[in-house]
Amino acid sequence: MKKKIIALVLCGVMAVMTLAGCGETKTESAPGGEGLKIAIVTSPSGVDDGSFNQENYNGILSFIDAHPGSTVTPVNETTGDTTACIKAVEDIVADYDVIVCDGFQFAGIGPVAQDNPDKKFILVDAFPTDAEGNEIELENINAMQFKEQEGGFFAGIAAAMTSDTEKVAVVNGIAYPSNVNYQYGFMSGVNYSNKHFGTKAEIVELPSYAGTDVTGANVGGNYVGNFADPATGKVIGDALIKEGCDVIFVAAGGSGNGVFTAVKESPEADYVIGCDTDQFNDGVNGEENVVLTSALKVMGVNDKRVLETVLDGSFKGGNFTLGADTDSTGYVSKTDRCQLDSSVIEKLDKAYALVKEGKIVPAANFNGLTPDNFTGLDAQ
Repeated sequence: MKKKIIALVLCGVMAVMTLAGCGETKTESAPGGEGLKIAIVTSPSGVDDGSFNQENYNGILSFIDAHPGSTVTPVNETTGDTTACIKAVEDIVADYDVIVCDGFQFAGIGPVAQDNPDKKFILVDAFPTDAEGNEIELENINAMQFKEQEGGFFAGIAAAMTSDTEKVAVVNGIAYPSNVNYQYGFMSGVNYSNKHFGTKAEIVELPSYAGTDVTGANVGGNYVGNFADPATGKVIGDALIKEGCDVIFVAAGGSGNGVFTAVKESPEADYVIGCDTDQFNDGVNGEENVVLTSALKVMGVNDKRVLETVLDGSFKGGNFTLGADTDSTGYVSKTDRCQLDSSVIEKLDKAYALVKEGKIVPAANFNGLTPDNFTGLDAQ
């Protein structure tokens, strides 16, 4: 299948809009305005990674657009070391009303939050832990995890139904639970498609890039080992294309940019599937576009929702797991933002309804299910 040609005028305009929104750092309060002083702490890639961090940042910018008296300052801890990440939060906590912490590596902010009960925290992709590493709930931390396996599931169906070579793959960053969830969900989706839709897609894994999860278990897959290493991402992308993959799901943050480049440069590969946010603009390649669709983790909207509660005084701390049942996971199906055939969208919509109802539960890192035997494998 050839990469679909997209009107450059639309893509160019949208790309400019996205870059303008994501590149802006609002640090000056509107005169006389009331609002929140917000920091967003990321690691190791920044708020312009085109994926996870940028989705959260855009949610904050949307909140500021509605409340011009509020401000945001991006803080990037570049090493990814968990101790350094917590120190980065500790160093700035006195200066802000709300601190948004992006990623599993920030789970240890529990003691910082306990020492600063007047500050509010939004923790994305993790639940907080205490000094001993035990999971806790705190009144001043709104922690959200997502059912990434659901987005991965939709990506797997889309990949299997679109592939001409019948070889597909997923590339991940680090084997944190959220990334393994994407991987296992993708594998579940491919298996579901093969069982119900007549596809015969093979999931390709490169043993030299197998991941090791937080328990030390080998989870296979194709892991870059970093969320800010596009060079290695391209190496993996090139290797998967050489193995015959023509559709690759990219769940690797900034490292995924290298996979995008590999697909753009290759006449053999057709598509990537974006992750976390709508990455269609990132797929522009001359007169073509390499993005098939994007698996969505609706973080920005939820960030904005929580910020609204801080501002109006109704903030509620706690640990929340969000999925399709709250419209917090999904996929891009708008015809001007994806290249899915209508028959594929129809099947994805039916699968989405089953996931939302709980009749399909894809495999995840720690839900006791496997990609070969998950809840709803036989559901239609």
